[in-house]
Formats: sequence, structure tokens, C-alpha cells
Amino acid sequence: MPIESDLEPEPGEECGVFGVWAPGDEVAKLAFYGLYALQHRGQEAAGIAVGDGEQIVVFKDLGLVSQVFDEQVLSSLRGHVGLGHCRYSTTGSGTWENAQPMFRTTVGGRGLALGHNGNLVNTAELAQRATAAGIKPLAGLTGSSSDSDLICGLLATLATDTAGTAATDTADIEAAALELLPTLRGAFCLVFSDESTLYAARDPQGVHPLVLGRLEHGWVVASETAALDIVGANFVREVEPGELLAIDANGLRSSRFASPKPAGCLFEYVYLARPDTTIAGRSVHAARVEIGRRLAAEHPADADLVIPVPESGTPAAIGYAQASGIPYGSGLVKNSYVGRTFIQPSQTIRQLGIRLKLNPLREVIRGKRLVVVDDSIVRGNTQRALVRMLREAGALEVHVRIASPPVRWPCFYGIDFATRAELIASGLDLDGVRASIGADSLGYISLDELIAAAEQPRTRLCSACFSGVYPIAVPEEASAGKHLLEGTADGIGAGRDIDPGAVGASSAAVPSGYGAEDALRRP
Repeated sequence: MPIESDLEPEPGEECGVFGVWAPGDEVAKLAFYGLYALQHRGQEAAGIAVGDGEQIVVFKDLGLVSQVFDEQVLSSLRGHVGLGHCRYSTTGSGTWENAQPMFRTTVGGRGLALGHNGNLVNTAELAQRATAAGIKPLAGLTGSSSDSDLICGLLATLATDTAGTAATDTADIEAAALELLPTLRGAFCLVFSDESTLYAARDPQGVHPLVLGRLEHGWVVASETAALDIVGANFVREVEPGELLAIDANGLRSSRFASPKPAGCLFEYVYLARPDTTIAGRSVHAARVEIGRRLAAEHPADADLVIPVPESGTPAAIGYAQASGIPYGSGLVKNSYVGRTFIQPSQTIRQLGIRLKLNPLREVIRGKRLVVVDDSIVRGNTQRALVRMLREAGALEVHVRIASPPVRWPCFYGIDFATRAELIASGLDLDGVRASIGADSLGYISLDELIAAAEQPRTRLCSACFSGVYPIAVPEEASAGKHLLEGTADGIGAGRDIDPGAVGASSAAVPSGYGAEDALRRP
């Protein structure tokens, strides 16, 4: 149950991925620190897989990175190749079975672990293909229902086919990936490995970022450059759209599985990425400050103080204050520990609503005309409650400025936006939204100015949530929904052909370490 309707979930990112190949280093701990740097991209579950040349061991569970792993667990994960994943569910429910890395074995007994950042739009087609190939949900569990497990299962099957016979035990993951990747449609940044080799792949549009870094004794791939900084890796370059990387004892190999058609997510600059990340050569922090400057030029206000909605609104608020000459101040204190919870809140807690997350500094805002800068408006519940709270705290006027254009269209590429019917800007014009949230004035940055702040050519960006122009064709909304696999009667996520007695009917979180032999059960 959500805490309260006005405590609106922030736009959810699809996931964060991290991979490392570094003989002689503690790769599990490197993956752990990398996931810490990417925690903002997914808070539902976390996992790490490590290979030592002989086997793969995977440990994953529901919860934050700090809740899933401790020193004992990390010390037990030994090897030279590892990958980590932190999850926010955009396809598949938030269950243990959908936590990543996913794990499958080939007929020859080889292990395959995979982490996925993104969302596919041809999931139904892939589910039919998986069913035809005899790929089933993870045995003994309630069954996975994510597109990531579909990818992992199909990849393991193709690797077996490519190897020729099971007796050789030489499944060629690289060749299988080059066969499978061109058939995937949607956004995907994949990091996967067998017992010895690390692989990374990025969709032809390069919707979400994936970068390559160099360690003294190895290589790192990650969703954001900030994760490279944390582990002391030097940035080398971005993984190119349509590129597959393979890293092993023979070095780094690059293959092209599709022609690049760049369409990077514009919302990464607005909200999703850390401010200390660089995307396509552009500092995210610098882009957000520039967004604020351009927002001030487009929508000036006669006010006494500029305040951000922390933390994502802070750089844009700084830029707005710089360009407008209006003083900048901190008028809201954020409780960083409010987020998804497995504890059912009481009615009293639910009534706290946004006050549980943000609290006004009354001595700062009392008697002031405020410009309040936020990154986006999705449903409008948060802004409505925020405006009311600021007025109750003594603000004379509240002028809301938004560092993105109106969000009018859902995202099918990995951001958990609401359906179009729930997006406030899809049904109301500018003044209608202003009246709905109770602001004295409302201004959004224009799409043209947002693109200019990102310093990327319009043709290399995805602005579908703002413009309705999708760079990757999507099926009808009803068939591309988040819960497609849960509702499929005969798909991989339907839970068929599963013995519920193998583990028990409960899907409660249980810390689980497993390898190639017992990967399909929990202890």
C-alpha cells in the first residue's frame, strides 16, 4: 500500500548494472561499491555474480545494496569476473525471482549470469520463442516474469545450439549473443558472463548509458561514469550503440551486432543520472544548471527567493537563481530515508503524506514570494501537496518552475512513468495544471531549450515522454504493459509447470547464494 496519494513515487529508473574483469582483485567488493554508486537507479533488489573460471556463484535478495550484502557474503564470492545489478521493476513484479543477476545453464553445464538495464518492447514475441524452445520459469520457485530472464534463457539455449554438442562443454556465449542481440527490440544495456569471460552490450539506439573503464589489472563496465570513479577506474569510452564487448585473458574484443541509431534518453539529464555522471561528454550537473538558466529566461518570475525541491531540483534551481538574479536558498529539508518499504504504513503515517519526505524551513520561507524549482511533474500529487505545505508555512506566493517539458506520454524503454491517463499534463493545459496544483504561476522549460542544455543533436536523443515520438516502434499500449509476463497464460512468466512444493508457496525474501548446480532453488 502506498504511504499516501500525495507522497508520489519519483520517476523510477529501470536498473543499474556493473561488471568487472580483474584477476587478482576482489571483484565482488568492486561490484558492491559499484552498485552503491548506482543505488539511485534501483532500490527493490540487488545481486552479484562471480566467476572463478570453474563455476559461477550468484547472491541476490530484495532490498538495498547495504541490506543484501555484508562482509561475510562478499568474502565468500571469490573469482576474477563479476557482475552486479540493482533493480527497479519496469517489466516483471518486484519478487525475489525477478531479482538479478539472472542465472541459467546451458545443456553442457556452463553457467550464464546476466544483468539488464532497460525494457524490451517485443517481450511477447520473445516469450513465444522461449516457450517454443522449452524454456520455463526457474524451477521450484513461483516463476520469473521479467524480460531479463527471457534474454538469459534464450542466450543459454542459443549458446548450447552454437556449441554443437553438450559433450564438448564449450558453449560459445559470444556467438550466441551476436545471434540473439539483433532480435531484441527496445532499450537494453546488458552485462553478462560465463565462468571466465565478461560481456557487455548496448541497444542500437543507446537509450540508456553504458560506459567502459580501465583498472590497473582489468576492466569495468557500468551504467554511469560515477560508478567508475568510486572503484578507481579510468573512463575509457562509452559502449557504442549496437556494440558487444567481450573481456577475457586475451584482452578486450569489440563486435558490432547492429548499426547505431543513437536516441539517448533525454530524461537521464533531467533526473535519472547522478549529477556527477557524464553522458555523451556532457556533465549532468552542468546540463542541469544550464537547464535552470534557460528556464529563468523562458519563465521569469517576480520573487524574493529561489528554492529547489531536493535533491534533483537543486542544480536547476542554482541555474535559475544565477540567471534571474534572485537569491538562492534552501527552503525544504529532505528525509533521504523515505522510499519503498516492506512495512505496511498505518493510517496515521499515510496521512503524513509528503511531510514524511519534505519539511519546510519556516524561518527561510515565511513572508517570501518563492520560485520552487522541481525536475518534473508526473501526476501532480506531490506538487499539489508541496504548494499547500509552503503556503501553510507562510509563503506569500508560490511560483513553480519545472526543469523539463510536460510529461504527456508513457515510457516503454525503462522509466516507470504512469499510464497516459494518469499523467496530469496529458489531460490538462498549462493553466489547468497550474490550477490543479494551486500555484500562482507555472512554467516548464521548452523541449528546444532542454535539448540545447543537453548539448546533443536533437536527432540523437529520445524525447518520447515529452513529444510522443518513439524512436523504437512499440506495440499497442495494452500489450506493452509492465505486467505482460505475469498475465500471459502460456508465457515464460505464467508460472506453469512449476512444483510449488519444491520450496513452498511463500515468496518471502531469503538470502540466497547459488552456483551452477543449485541455482534453481533457495536454501
